[in-house]
Amino acid sequence: MTVSVDLDNRPSLSFYLSVGLVAGSIIALQIGIMRVFSVGSWAHFGSLVVSLAMFGFGLTSAVMCVAKGWFERHWEGAIKFALLSFGPLMVVCNLAAQQVPFNAIFLISDPMQKWRLLANFVLYFMPFLAGALYLGVVFLKAQKTFNRVYFADLVGSGLCGLSVLLAMYFFKPDDLIMAPLLLWLAGGVLWFVAMSDRRGIFVIVGVAVLSAVVHYAAPPLLGIPKLSVSDYKGVSYARKFPDAVRTYEHASPFGYLEVYSSSYLHFAPGQSDNAAFNVPKMPSNAYLGLYIDSEGPSGIIKDLPADETPYFRYLPMFYPYLLKKDPNTFVVQFGGGISTAVALKSGSKHVTVAEGNPALLTAFREDKGLRAFTNDVLNNPKVTVIDYDGRLYVAGTKNRYDIIDLSLADSAGLSSPGGFSIVEKYSYTREAMSAYMRALSPGGILSVTMWNKEEPPKSVLKLYATMVAAARDVDGGKDVAQKFYVVSSYLSTATVLYKRDGFSPKEVAELNAHTKAMSFDEIYYPGFKVDTSALPQILSDYRDQFFFAGEQADPTAPSDKEPNDKPPPGAPGAPEVKADGTPPAPIVPATVLGRLAWHYLINGGWQTEMADKYVFDTRILTNHQPYFAAYIKVGDLLKFTDRLELVQDEWGYLLLWATLGIATVFALTLVLLPVIFGWRTIFSRYPGKAGTMLYFLCLGLGYIIVEVGMISHFILALSNATVSASVLITGMLVFSGCGSFFSERYLDRARTFMPKIFLAIFAILTLYAFTIDYALDWIGTLPYALRIALCMVLLFPPAFLMGFPMPTAMTVLGRLGKDHMFLWAWGINGCFSVIGAALVPIVATSFGLPAVVLLGAVAYLVAMPAFFSVLMPLQKGRPAAA
Repeated sequence: MTVSVDLDNRPSLSFYLSVGLVAGSIIALQIGIMRVFSVGSWAHFGSLVVSLAMFGFGLTSAVMCVAKGWFERHWEGAIKFALLSFGPLMVVCNLAAQQVPFNAIFLISDPMQKWRLLANFVLYFMPFLAGALYLGVVFLKAQKTFNRVYFADLVGSGLCGLSVLLAMYFFKPDDLIMAPLLLWLAGGVLWFVAMSDRRGIFVIVGVAVLSAVVHYAAPPLLGIPKLSVSDYKGVSYARKFPDAVRTYEHASPFGYLEVYSSSYLHFAPGQSDNAAFNVPKMPSNAYLGLYIDSEGPSGIIKDLPADETPYFRYLPMFYPYLLKKDPNTFVVQFGGGISTAVALKSGSKHVTVAEGNPALLTAFREDKGLRAFTNDVLNNPKVTVIDYDGRLYVAGTKNRYDIIDLSLADSAGLSSPGGFSIVEKYSYTREAMSAYMRALSPGGILSVTMWNKEEPPKSVLKLYATMVAAARDVDGGKDVAQKFYVVSSYLSTATVLYKRDGFSPKEVAELNAHTKAMSFDEIYYPGFKVDTSALPQILSDYRDQFFFAGEQADPTAPSDKEPNDKPPPGAPGAPEVKADGTPPAPIVPATVLGRLAWHYLINGGWQTEMADKYVFDTRILTNHQPYFAAYIKVGDLLKFTDRLELVQDEWGYLLLWATLGIATVFALTLVLLPVIFGWRTIFSRYPGKAGTMLYFLCLGLGYIIVEVGMISHFILALSNATVSASVLITGMLVFSGCGSFFSERYLDRARTFMPKIFLAIFAILTLYAFTIDYALDWIGTLPYALRIALCMVLLFPPAFLMGFPMPTAMTVLGRLGKDHMFLWAWGINGCFSVIGAALVPIVATSFGLPAVVLLGAVAYLVAMPAFFSVLMPLQKGRPAAA
């Protein structure tokens, strides 16, 4: 039996708790879906699905705006239906989505993949639609006390988001859906308690138990996976090895860690092919494969005996140890431990190693198998462990090092196909490189090795430009020609050495001899000469590779001369034969381009002669733009629309533009739908329609832009995207909820008070845009719990004030009797939030992270004059439509 409850007049505490928990389960479902896609496919496809599914809020508001009368009459039934369907839908739709064989790799080549992506969207749309229906009807029935209900919504969402972070320690990714399910159950029970509906309590508990049974029992009974991992994720290869054994598994917010052993695992990053012919005894079964969220492998190398250590000489990270004997070494990132092993076996008297992922340190310190395999490397008396990011450590320490090594840290994704998302790489920025260089002892060497598997080159050109810019910063703009030595191996790795006081001719000769012995390519060294006449042709050929507009020649047509014919030896135009009789090395455009890049970086003309004319964007990495991504220049976006198969590794970036376009179309459609169907009967009665739309549009854009943009900033201190997102979401929502609660006190003087709020938000965000990085760099060196607490402190001022504008305006609309406008405004805010989320990475990659926060600040500033349209009363004699 139910009783009628007036939600505008002091509803019970259980009502507010229900709103908070159900809203929190929606946030938890978003985070859960993101984790599922991170492990099973690619995170940014999860972002796309969640973003589009969140249009459930827009659709709900549009329908409710047109059919407001029906929802007011049947509000209890609508809420009961929404609640009872939300939990089962999240479980069933998630299981169903895992059975859709969507694979991002074939998104362009296989038309079916687009339909499968659409199927994912539709499946995940359904539970969000149910959750949105619940909140929409609650808001409709509590218009006059919207501030309090919105407080419960925001605070509940924030705290539940943090609870999902904790749930990641207890649930593996394939069972993480249980976290939002439990939150939904608690919220649903409390709703029926508030409604004094005992029967409803028993029904929702039964539905929850049945949903859990379906999640755990259906997959083994039907032979289907709970979480389908793409065949193109690294861990899928490892699992298919005949002798593969998973030796370690651990789930946490810092990633789902798996370690596999197999005789088929060989991870020798950049190793010279000459090792097979020259190493007396090659190591066998020397590696374990480390996978984080199914990505990898990162190699974990076993402790090699003395007769196998010559193996290390053939790895590119060995270069600095040619010149430095018994060095004091700093390893920027531990990863799988290869750089640390090379440092120890190459005679380092002491190795300081940093690692920002606590889960990795726990694995290597506590797992008996890993400790035995690596000879307990992290407890080696020669090793000191720094439990936060190496770039932050060197920026603040007074210690100086003979060698600083940054080898393949977080860069495996730079070489893999499949459209990777926009990920911050702060270890490679100009500021980070400057910190490494300043932390070198006199004569010290910085060694940076990264994957170089792109053709045409992209990531390595950004690295080269970034390191030269950093060197000039450190040396006060002086000539840095003597301070670099660069080698690469085609479609393998590139290594850049920087020496604080420059390389001597003797050292260059020693390095060149080693390079020749390894059969690597010399890219740059002091005194290196390169013929610049080849540059125009290389730049033209690379551009034609993507944009050739003429008619392609018929390769089967007869020809008087084979295209590869060369003049005989001694004839004009024939390549010169070396003094020892060996033929010249083949000309590789990517290698030549690397040499030309260094020529112009060192001697000037890099921007005008190369960067501006190159087919891809090669801007340096900074803390404001820390991206090995977004290589396609904005002006060339449209040119790539009919040749996407040529830029597979940029699909993640291109998908952002596609998401923005789709989101804009959906948003405008849903926002204008109520206007089209209700103009004559509804909206013609309301003054200030355009200003009200602008107001809530700005709030939707501004809030999400600041929230998502700050997530990227806070990675500086928290070193992990999942933790940063959870902390930001929790802090923003909880503090904004507090602001919403206090805003009720100022409703009667909103006309004079709210402009001050908008100006304060604008001022704080503008200040944060340019100064917050300095605070976050310092916070990142502190114990992790303290880092989280201080990040929350930083969030409080803007988030608290950002909690005022939305509930103040919504409550005003409710009290003025603008019921339809109330629902329409809620939908506008939700729809443009999705647009803002898609806009953030585009602005960040194009203009930098400060521009993102400034854009959010401007949105609030524009909302200030539009607020007065919200305050306009209904026209006398023209009551609102029912």
